[in-house]
Amino acid sequence: MRKFDPWPVFFRREWNRNWPFLVGFAITGTIITKFSLGLTEEDAKNSPFVQRHHRKSEVC
Repeated sequence: MRKFDPWPVFFRREWNRNWPFLVGFAITGTIITKFSLGLTEEDAKNSPFVQRHHRKSEVC
């Protein structure tokens, strides 16, 4: 006699409950990544945020 395997039931139930969060997280991550990779050094120089937080004594 086979034992009952609860994992498929668990994953199906959790997927039905959490798919909106997971899909939204994936879409948001994709958008943030796309915009982040599209930034250039010129954008950083013109950014008020970078100018405010730029350390003058950075050692590279």
